[in-house]
Amino acid sequence: MSEPKPPTPTPGDTYKGWLFKWTNYIKGYQRRWFVLSNGLLSYYRTQAEMGHTCRGTINLATANIAVEDSCNFVISNGGAQTYHLKASSEVERQRWITALELAKAKAVRMQAESDDSGDDCSTAPPTAGQGGGCRNSEIQSTLRTMGSKVEDLTTCNDLIVKHGSALQRSLSELEGIRVGGDMGEKIRQVTERATLFRITSNAMINACRDFLGMAQTHSKRWQKALMTERDQRIRLEETLEQLAKQHNHLERAFRGATVLPSSFSNPALGNKGGVSGKGDASDEDDDNEFFDAMEDPAEFITVPADPKYHRRSGSNLSGFSSETGIDDQSVNFDELSLASNPESPQSLELEPVRQRRTHIPDKPNYYLNLWSIMKNCIGKELSKIPMPVNFNEPLSMLQRLSEDLEYYELLDKGAKCQSSLEQMCYVAAFTVSSYSTTVHRTGKPFNPLLGETFELDRLRECGYRSLCEQVSHHPPAAAHHAISEKGWTLRQEISLASKFRGKYLSIMPLGSIQCLFDKSDNHYSWKKVTTTVHNIIVGKLWIDQSGEIDVVNHKTGDRCHLKFAPYSYFSRDVPRKVTGVVTDKDGKAHYVLSGTWDEKMELSRVMQSSKGENGTEGKQRTVYQTLKAKEIWRKNPLPEGAENMYFFSTLALTLNEFEEGVAPTDSRRRPDQRLMEDGRWDEANAEKQRLEEKQRTARREREREAVKVACSPEEAVTEDSVNDSPLKTDAQETGTEASEVTDETDTEDSPPHTPVASPHGPSLLPLLMDGKDGANGASVKSAHQDNYQALWFEKLDDPVSGETLHVYKGGYWEAKDQGSWEICPDIF
Repeated sequence: MSEPKPPTPTPGDTYKGWLFKWTNYIKGYQRRWFVLSNGLLSYYRTQAEMGHTCRGTINLATANIAVEDSCNFVISNGGAQTYHLKASSEVERQRWITALELAKAKAVRMQAESDDSGDDCSTAPPTAGQGGGCRNSEIQSTLRTMGSKVEDLTTCNDLIVKHGSALQRSLSELEGIRVGGDMGEKIRQVTERATLFRITSNAMINACRDFLGMAQTHSKRWQKALMTERDQRIRLEETLEQLAKQHNHLERAFRGATVLPSSFSNPALGNKGGVSGKGDASDEDDDNEFFDAMEDPAEFITVPADPKYHRRSGSNLSGFSSETGIDDQSVNFDELSLASNPESPQSLELEPVRQRRTHIPDKPNYYLNLWSIMKNCIGKELSKIPMPVNFNEPLSMLQRLSEDLEYYELLDKGAKCQSSLEQMCYVAAFTVSSYSTTVHRTGKPFNPLLGETFELDRLRECGYRSLCEQVSHHPPAAAHHAISEKGWTLRQEISLASKFRGKYLSIMPLGSIQCLFDKSDNHYSWKKVTTTVHNIIVGKLWIDQSGEIDVVNHKTGDRCHLKFAPYSYFSRDVPRKVTGVVTDKDGKAHYVLSGTWDEKMELSRVMQSSKGENGTEGKQRTVYQTLKAKEIWRKNPLPEGAENMYFFSTLALTLNEFEEGVAPTDSRRRPDQRLMEDGRWDEANAEKQRLEEKQRTARREREREAVKVACSPEEAVTEDSVNDSPLKTDAQETGTEASEVTDETDTEDSPPHTPVASPHGPSLLPLLMDGKDGANGASVKSAHQDNYQALWFEKLDDPVSGETLHVYKGGYWEAKDQGSWEICPDIF
C-alpha cells in the first residue's frame, strides 16, 4: 500500500510524516509517526496517540543533524538524546532534512531573541477595558505572526542562496571533468543539490503564498472590524438621542403631575442599583493581588504558598471578576425571571421532587478469616474459587462510573461560558472532582455481568439522565452515556487493568472520556490516571491517585495539562496535590489550576509569563504572574455516619435505591448486591456464585453458536468438548477486569549499539477478582470469538478524536416510557 505523498515543508508550519526509528537490536527499525512543530521533533507510535501519548521529543535548537547515506540520518542533542532515523526514499529524506534545517534555524533565532522579548509584556501599558485589550492583543498577535512569516522568508532566501551556490559549484565541476569513473558520483551530487534547491524554492513559494494570504485575510477582518465600530457608534448616537427625548418627556410629565408614586420620581433608580453593585465589584477588585506561580518543566507546575511580590491592577482584575462571575449572575437572573413569569412551565405545573434516601444499613463488622476461605479451596480448581463479598462494597462498577456526575454543576456552568478557555477550566475541574469520592473507598465494586445496565435518571432534579452498560468481556469494558438539558453530553468507555507489585496494587483505567457542548460545539476528551491501593499485604489500606491528564479541545486546540502528584513521605507539598495549566493552541498559558483532588480546586488567571531561574534539575522554570485565586470547585461533605456506610457520598447512598420501571438488567435488581447491602453476606456469597455459574453457562452457549456458524460440524464437536473440559479456566469463560496489560514502555531511546531487554510485568492480585474472573489471577484469552452485541450501545469510530468507543444508539428511554423490556436478557 503506497503512502500519500507528503507536502513540501513550509517554514513555520507543522510537518508530519512516517519515518523508521531505530529502537534496539531485538526490534530493529520500527515505523513511527513524527511531528515537527515549533522547533520540536516529537514522535508517536500511531497518529491516534497524538492527543495523549508522546513517546519522545527533541529540541532542534541544540541538535545536530547528520546525513549517513541516501535514506538514513541522525539527530542528536549532545548525547542525551539520539534518534537514528530512516526515510522510505532519498527524496523523502531530503524533504525531512530541509524541514529540519528550517525549523532549527527558526528555533535558534527564537532562542536568541527570547531574552529581549521576555520583558515586552511587562512594559506594555494596561488597557482601559477588556474588549479593547482583546482587540489589541489580537492585533499584536497578528503582527507577530506576520513578522514571523517575514523571518521565514528571510531564512528561505538564505537557504536558496546557499543551495544555489552549491549547485553552481557542482555544475562548474561537472563541466571541468572528463568522462570517467567520477562522472557518476558527480552527477549524483548535482542531482541531490538540485533536489535541495527545488525543495527550498518550493518552500519559499509556499511561504510567500502564506504571507500574502494572511495579509489579505487580516486586511478584510480589520476592514470588517472598522465597519463594526462605525455601526456601533451610530447606534450609540441614536440611543443617546432617544434617551434624551425620554428624559425631556419624563421631566414634562413630572411638572404636570400632581401626585406621582415614589418609584417614578427617579426613573433611573433601578439602574442605580446595578451601577452601585458594579462599583462595589470594582472596589472589591482593587483589593485583588498579583502573585507568582512557578512551573517546573519536570513537574509541569508548582504554585508557591507565599507570593514573591504583590501588585495591584484594578482594570485587569475587574475584567477577570466579571469573566468568572458571569455564570452565577446569569443563574440568578434566570431564576428570577422564571419565578416572576406566571406563564413559565415551572410555574404552571410544580411536581414534587422525589425524596432520596440518606442512609443504608450499617456495614457489618465481620472478621475476615483468610483460613476460612482457603480451607474451602482444598481439592478445587484455582479458577473455581470465588472471592467473598467481604472485599466488596454494595455498588457495581456501573454505579461507580455514574458517580462521576456528582458534580454535574461544573458542566452546567461550562455550558454557559462564552470563552472556550474558561470552559476548559470547568471541564478540568470536573475531571478532578470525579476522584474526590475515592479517598476512603477501599472496597471493591461488584464486577458487572455481561449485559448489565444502570440508569441514573435525575432529569427532574438536576436536568440530566445517564445510562451505563457492560458491553464486553474481552476486554471487560463498560460504556456510559449522560445527556443534560443544559446543553452537554458526557460519554465514556472504561475498562480496568491492574498489576500487583508486592506492597501495592496499581489499577490503570483504559479508554477515554469525552464531553460535548451543544452551544459551542466544543469536543473535549481525556483519560483517567492510575489508582494505587497501598498496604495490600500488611497495614491499613489507603488509596492514591497519580499520573497526568491532558484535556484536549479538539475544535479549538486548547489544552489543559493536569498533574496528580503521587504521595511521598519526604515531600513538602500538600498531599493529593493537583496542578494544571490551561493553554491555547499556540501554547500560551491563560489559566493556572491548583488544589487537591479530595478537597477543592482553585483557578488563577495568567496575566504575564516570563522565564525564571533554573530549577533543581537545571531546567528553566516559567514564572506566571496571576490574579488572586478563585475557588472553582469544593468537595461536598460526607453524610453523617459515612464511616459506617462504606464512606458513601450523598449521591452514592441513592444509587442502589430501588426504583420502579427500571430495566430487568439494572444493577438495582442484582440479588447478591442487594443482599450484601442488607447485611446478609453469607446469602450474598451464595447468590454471587449462582450468578457467576449462570453467566458461564450463557457464555458457553454463545461460544457454541459462534463455533457452529464459523466451523464445520466436526470442528464444532471438538470445540464443544474443549468448552466442557475442566481445564478451561473461568478467565476464558467470563474475562477479568484485572487482566494483565503488556508493558507498553518501548525502549526506543536506546541507540542501536545498546541491546535492551524488555521485562515482563508481575503477576496479578486475586483481591480484585470474583469467581467469574478466576482467582488464580491469570488472564487467558478465549479460544472462541464471542458474538455478543451490546443492547443499547454500538461501537463506532469518533471522527473528531480518532478513537473507537461504544456510543449510545438510543431506544432505552423510549422503552422505559412504554414499559417494554422484551429485548432485555435474563441475567439475574
